[in-house]
Order: sequence, then C-alpha cells, then structure tokens
Amino acid sequence: MSGPNDPVTALFEMTRKALQQKQEMGDTEIMISRESLERMPEEVKDYKDLEEFENDINECTKCPLHKGRTKFVFGAGNPHADIIFVGEGPGREEDLRGEPFVGRAGKLLDKILAAIDFERSEVYIANIVKCRPPNNRDPESSEMETCMPYLLKQIEMINPHFICCLGRIAAQALLDTRLPLGKLRGGFHDWNDRKVMVTYHPAALLRFPQYKPHTWEDVQMLRKAYDEFKGSS
Repeated sequence: MSGPNDPVTALFEMTRKALQQKQEMGDTEIMISRESLERMPEEVKDYKDLEEFENDINECTKCPLHKGRTKFVFGAGNPHADIIFVGEGPGREEDLRGEPFVGRAGKLLDKILAAIDFERSEVYIANIVKCRPPNNRDPESSEMETCMPYLLKQIEMINPHFICCLGRIAAQALLDTRLPLGKLRGGFHDWNDRKVMVTYHPAALLRFPQYKPHTWEDVQMLRKAYDEFKGSS
C-alpha cells in the first residue's frame, strides 16, 4: 500500500506542488498534459540506488527517440549532490559515449564549474530527455513529457537543494512555463522545496560568447547561495 513516504506518492506530490505554485502565481497555462500526469505514478518504482534505476530504464522504448540512439544517456555525477545541472538532451558525443555533456559544450561546462570551484564529481548532471533527438533538434513536447518522470525520479533520489537549468528548453520543461530565458534567469525560482536557477546552455555560449558575462553572474550567484546553504546546514 502506498503511504506518504512511498516514492510514487512523493513523485506525484512533487508535481502537484509545482502546479499549485504556478496557479498561486496567476499562471494557469499548463504545458504538461493531463494524460502525462495521470500516467506518471505508473512509470516509477522504488530503487535502492541510481545504478539500479538506470539498469531498469536504459532500454526504454516509450518514445520515438529510442530508434536513433546509440546509447541511453542516464546522467552522471555524485548520487548525493546538493546541485543538479539539467540540460535538454544528449548531443552526438553524448550519444556515442552514454555520458552527459562530454562534447565541446561539456568541456565548457567543466570550465564553468571549475571557475566556481566545483568539480564534475561533486555535482550531478542530467538531461530532460535521455536519448539524442535526430540532428540535435529540440526535443518535442511529447518526448519531454514521456521522459520527464525519469528526471523527476532522479531528483527525488538525489534530493538536491539546488537545480541549475542549462538553457531555455530545460528551464521551461522543468518549471512548466513558456517564459523566455531572459525572464527566467537572474535569480532563483522556488520549486518543490528546492531552489532552481536558470542560465545559458554551454552550447549557446559557444555560438554567442556575448552571453558569457551573464552566465558568470548566474553561476557566481549559485555558488554564493550554495556556500550559504552549506554554512547553515
């Protein structure tokens, strides 16, 4: 029987609270479909650790993205991290190696982390979708809806205090909003008792280096909040 500490109940409650927060803010436009919400509790189980979770879902065929993948990109990093970085989906290098952020954008992310005194092993890195979209196109809404329960389960299991969304798509999907990145970055969003920061995706910084100063402001703010959190805990 499910109880208040059951992982399925906890995941459903996480989603319910996020939608309630949007309603209280006057935002009634919901991006996640009712059908997706209704099936979410059926798509997660209880796992002893992230490795067992990955082994259970790494052959997922629930959306068309599985047809073109080389490897399922679950996520990587500290399973007890206080910060999760979330991108939109794997690229070519990630698809080949089965690891998130290992291409040019990943190397830049490593530099960003190092600039605020983090190593990759200290944080956790994941994506909204776990399989590479064809030709690195943006994930479709249906693909993100199908894969979102996996990310929510990762967040539940890791239990971070902070989440940093890398790019507009990841931010809009997680926060369930259509606001542009420019209006989402620059501060923290309260989401299911966690603090969410939004900044530019490293791939965007490679194309538009003029956004690097904004990203530097964001990650410095993240580091400051993290230090304050650790100092008070």
